[in-house]
Amino acid sequence: MDTHVIAGDPPVKVGLRRSARARRLSLRISRVDGRVTLTLPPRVPLAEALAFADSRAGWVRSHLARIGTAEGPAFGADIPFQGRLLRLEPGTGRRVALEGDRLILPGDPERLAARLGAFLKARARDALAAASDRHAAALGRPYRSLTLRDVRSRWGSCSSRGDLMYSWRLVLAPPEVLDYVAAHEVAHLERMDHSPAFWAVVDRLFPDHARCRRWLRDHGESLHRLRLGD
Repeated sequence: MDTHVIAGDPPVKVGLRRSARARRLSLRISRVDGRVTLTLPPRVPLAEALAFADSRAGWVRSHLARIGTAEGPAFGADIPFQGRLLRLEPGTGRRVALEGDRLILPGDPERLAARLGAFLKARARDALAAASDRHAAALGRPYRSLTLRDVRSRWGSCSSRGDLMYSWRLVLAPPEVLDYVAAHEVAHLERMDHSPAFWAVVDRLFPDHARCRRWLRDHGESLHRLRLGD
């Protein structure tokens, strides 16, 4: 995707996309990660589109200020992890260590995002595999595989063949929220829909699911603000 930068303090990067279905210029700001996208109809000149984006700079910045923007990790900053905050601190060795509310990583800032991502994804896999195993055993229906992705449209999925997929970002949420999502997807091993019968299965596996669904609705977008790379 081509980009344009709206000058100012701070500068704002805008992704550009042409759409055959678009009838007018439009700016969209993702509530998930703060990405700004300018959509152009097929015949609108690029210069006109860029001028339009620049004219909306105040509107863009005001909306970004309200929703927050995605941020990369930095030593001294706090990140969410299992529903609490961890302070990222540099260490002197090559080991990653979780000590109370501190996560100590090797002190090379250029590799911080990669090392933090590896730690979070490993913890996510362990937690989601354990939860999925437990719920599948309770249901009496084994799943075939488990994969992790970084998707913005859903927290998990279950295929008709029994393949489970989860967002690794669930490890940033409170443990009961991760557990609910695992129960939800495992329930699809029995019911591949969202009928009352499906929700009865979820209720059997995880009775407190309504509270966790509310948490995801109210706070789920914040889990995408940690950026570990493009």
